[in-house]
Amino acid sequence: MERRTIFSGWLLPVLLVLPQLALTIVFFLWPAGQAIWSSTTRTDPFGINTEFVGLENFSDLFDDPLYVDTVMRSVVFCGCVAALAMTSAMVLAVAADREIRFRGLYRILLIWPYAIAPAVAAVLWILLLHPQIGLVGRWLNEIGIAWDYKLNGFQAMLVVILASAWKQVSYNFIFLLAGLQSIPRSVIEAARMDGAKGFYRFRTVILPLLTPTVFFLMVVNLVYAAFDTFGTIWAMTSGGPGKATETLVVKVYRDGMVNQDIGSSSAQSVLLMLGVIVLTALQFRFIGRRSGGG
Repeated sequence: MERRTIFSGWLLPVLLVLPQLALTIVFFLWPAGQAIWSSTTRTDPFGINTEFVGLENFSDLFDDPLYVDTVMRSVVFCGCVAALAMTSAMVLAVAADREIRFRGLYRILLIWPYAIAPAVAAVLWILLLHPQIGLVGRWLNEIGIAWDYKLNGFQAMLVVILASAWKQVSYNFIFLLAGLQSIPRSVIEAARMDGAKGFYRFRTVILPLLTPTVFFLMVVNLVYAAFDTFGTIWAMTSGGPGKATETLVVKVYRDGMVNQDIGSSSAQSVLLMLGVIVLTALQFRFIGRRSGGG
């Protein structure tokens, strides 16, 4: 039987919703509106005169080959971070779901990295992989591998992907472990009695039941890689060497805050926002339908 809460008037429901509505307007809708307006204007270097230019900022972006390269680089970066973070978390969650010694401590240690700020996570990876002071970086150079992510673009991209994915593994681990524990043990036992073993049982029985959780995490990880990795990338490479690790969110910051090109930066942020919205909508439209079995 469905339970509903019925209010005698409209004042109390409005008062209950008002704080969240105010936060949404002040911290989300108003800044988004400001970004959209700024994307249609052009300001002089001193910030004194503002000129309405319509869609010129957007057309200039698509005529710029560097921006197109940044888009492709960001797509590769987001895909690699999401895939690596989710695959690693899946392996750890499957291991933690078994009956092993110190299982509680094992789970706590895997959750801890999520509490670390992106910039702090970057510092930890610098202490590991820096070519002069990093433990792993120095060892790689000592055994004859030319390792210097501050000069090698491919190595720099690899480093920021590893650091960004590591930061997100704990978040994925929590949800995947909860999803695994929600699967009835009778289903697993029935599959085992039918002869399904190892990875085959995981692929044919467990993974289909985890599809809604995997779908949700796919969306979250792509949004995380597109926006929340700025602190990690900026602290480790600042988008370099050259532009090897300059993703869209780094380019938005560089053009807006460093180069003071507010119009172009706002146009980029609007396109990035629209891209994430479209991607999320498509995933909910197609992958969500499939995970629901419809």
